[in-house]
Amino acid sequence: MTSPAPLRIGNASGFYGDRFDALREMLTGGPLDVLTGDYLAELTMLILARDRLRDPSRGYARTFLRQLEECLGLAREKGVRIVANAGGLNPAGLAAAVRELAARLGIPVRVAHVEGDDLAAGHPGSLAAHAYLGGGGIAACLREGADVVVTGRVTDAALVTGPAAAHFGWGPEAYDRLAGAVVAGHVLECGAQATGGNYAFFTEHDPGRLRRPGFPLAELHADGTAVITKHDGTGGVVDVGTVTAQLLYETSGARYAGPDVTARLDTVRLTGDGPDRVRIDGVRGEAPPPTLKVGLNRLGGFRNEVVFVLTGLDIERKAALVRDQMEAALDAAECRPADVRWDLARTDRPDAPTEETASALLRLVVRDADQDVVGRTLSGAAVELALASYPGFHVLAPPGKGAPYGVFEDVYVGHGAVDHVAVLHDGRRIPVAPPRDTRVLETPPAPPLPDPPPAGGPTRRAPLGLVAGARSGDKGGDANVGVWARTGEVWPWLAHTLTADLFRALLPETAPLTVVRHVLPNLRALNFVVEGILGEGVASQARFDPQAKGLGEWLRARHLDIPEALL
Repeated sequence: MTSPAPLRIGNASGFYGDRFDALREMLTGGPLDVLTGDYLAELTMLILARDRLRDPSRGYARTFLRQLEECLGLAREKGVRIVANAGGLNPAGLAAAVRELAARLGIPVRVAHVEGDDLAAGHPGSLAAHAYLGGGGIAACLREGADVVVTGRVTDAALVTGPAAAHFGWGPEAYDRLAGAVVAGHVLECGAQATGGNYAFFTEHDPGRLRRPGFPLAELHADGTAVITKHDGTGGVVDVGTVTAQLLYETSGARYAGPDVTARLDTVRLTGDGPDRVRIDGVRGEAPPPTLKVGLNRLGGFRNEVVFVLTGLDIERKAALVRDQMEAALDAAECRPADVRWDLARTDRPDAPTEETASALLRLVVRDADQDVVGRTLSGAAVELALASYPGFHVLAPPGKGAPYGVFEDVYVGHGAVDHVAVLHDGRRIPVAPPRDTRVLETPPAPPLPDPPPAGGPTRRAPLGLVAGARSGDKGGDANVGVWARTGEVWPWLAHTLTADLFRALLPETAPLTVVRHVLPNLRALNFVVEGILGEGVASQARFDPQAKGLGEWLRARHLDIPEALL
């Protein structure tokens, strides 16, 4: 019996707002069986929740509909099925809109959707409360002949596990195969981040290739192995480095848990398979955990800010003066904001050739449950200082009324708490059973480190980024920084040198926080989870970099003693 042909799954969106033309580019760039689109993130769910407050018929990614208006006929002509989580908070509404669009365009397609993730009724006070579902509902829709499947909150990897399970006939206990699909899905989910976008070593590639990276695709096989590649002739780069970077993105330890399977990242093997091709194999899987993650979004209050520009001499004293003045004004106000934060960014240079490079930025951010407290109180205090503060007083923009900000929190429920259902084009509803077997997540034993490098030898003070790559991101209030060694020679030094304590020393903002180090020898990588650095999540904008996108690059820019033999 011959094994089924590989399933070619492409991705055309890594977030709500990604390249609009990517859907058409992927459909015209080369052969595909399934085209996915990931539109959802923690912040996106809050944005869609606010959309739905204004109009109950909304709550989905409207960009997806506009893309389909241009490309639905093309997908039908080429026999490419489309699977997207663009349904957001209203997958049924989006499915109805797609059917309406198809009827208007005269394109005969079967549109199905997946529901059951919405748990808002059990979490009063939340703008949105959605469980992360697996790929079972998507698989059911595709098995019943759907051409387009839209979902609400599913895991990003479910957009790949669902089509793979339907195509290859995998059952829910095919853990190793499902885990392979999860790893491939995780590489695809952020679009061009797998093809050279946001890549630590971008300077080593032709700028022309990186100007407009193509989107990635996976050739997935029946045994769960995959090859990550892109369409011939498109920009960007696919190599072991770009795939490693994306594998480490927004993960933590060796066990990468999801509702379909727990994938063991410590078993992943990456090998080059030709130009712009990377093979993924060796992936092992385990039964999923007994609980599902639920993302809660709620209104945290109101936020406002003002950025004072400090130019020339005496920067620290200018900052101290305006800070004293503003603090006194806030204290004297009828109601002081509940949260007041100051940050001084020394962007100034001595003897600067331009005014901008002679200036530093002092940022004041206030938060409170009352919009007036962060609005009129702050703006009145700041504006009244215009002629009464430090020399050269001005601000980047006057403070406004104050804007609402969101708070993200995750909680966990049993699989039985959701009503996971595939809703077909003809209205039939197919329930998706919860997993029969589960396994409580446990931290696996720490893997053995490589032998330490020889002691002694000359070292040079140099940036870590000369020998190691990094990629960082957010998970609720935590951040992760994945760091990988460029070569096998660097790995023993990195594994023994870059401890959690040294990480905190190199990034002083993390010093008071819990930092957990995970070792992934197959990837020659370390993954650091920094707990609580992002406060209450991206929507709360607790930091200058609220999604920790630059945290890894800051780490790479820090200097330490590196053996000269590695440089």
